[in-house]
Formats: sequence, C-alpha cells, structure tokens
Amino acid sequence: MTTSKKPGRWKPGQSGNPNGKKPGSGELQRLRASIAADVPEILAGLVAAAKGGDAQAAKLILERIFPAVKPVEQTQELDLPEGGTLTAQGRAVLSAVALGDLAPGQGAQLLAAIGSLARVTEIDELTQRIDKLEAANAKP
Repeated sequence: MTTSKKPGRWKPGQSGNPNGKKPGSGELQRLRASIAADVPEILAGLVAAAKGGDAQAAKLILERIFPAVKPVEQTQELDLPEGGTLTAQGRAVLSAVALGDLAPGQGAQLLAAIGSLARVTEIDELTQRIDKLEAANAKP
C-alpha cells in the first residue's frame, strides 16, 4: 500500500511568514503594556511597605537596585617548577595550599588545569608514537 504525500503550499526552505512575527505581539509584551500605567503606583506601594517594615518589600527593592556582590579571589603568584613534571607542578600547588600561600579554591582550579594539560600532553605523545609507527611500517 503506497500513500503519497500531498504537496504542501510551501516549498522546502520557503517560509510561510517571511516577515516574521510583528514586534510587540508576544504575550510578555502584552502583559507589560497592560500594567505599564500602574507601575508608578505599584512602586510607590512597594516603597511604602518597605518603609513600614515589610522585610520582603525591602529585600525585593534592594535586590533589584543593588545586585549581590560576587566573591572575587585575589590573584596569587605561584612558582611552579619550570620544565618539571606535571606531578612536580601538582605537588607545588598542594604545598602552596598547605602553607596558606594559595586559597584552596584556586589550588583546586590549578590542579584541574594541570590534569587537563596532562590529558592534552598524553594525546600529543600518542599521536607522535602513532605517526612514528606508521612511518616505520609504511609500504614503499
């Protein structure tokens, strides 16, 4: 039994609405437009409630005006052994954390970076070994 698909009105790649949706016609835009006139009253009521001791109103206002401060760790210079093994570099990071010269979060990030570098180095070494094997076993 064969059922053929009826050809549609639009060809593949052709849009049924080439101009797209009209700006301002979405649900969110309609909602904003419907309450736009009431916003000054809402804000005034919210401020009055916050001044009257409503902690939730005060929190809402303050969170919108002053966003939360994100913690920032200070940069710290660290002497890693040049040309040393990745293991030696990892031990140097752990030592710096143990001595308090480096924040534990920074130490964890550095160890993760060293681990990523180890994987990249391993892939490079394997690629070189495969290339050598293929060159040695290549048929003339």
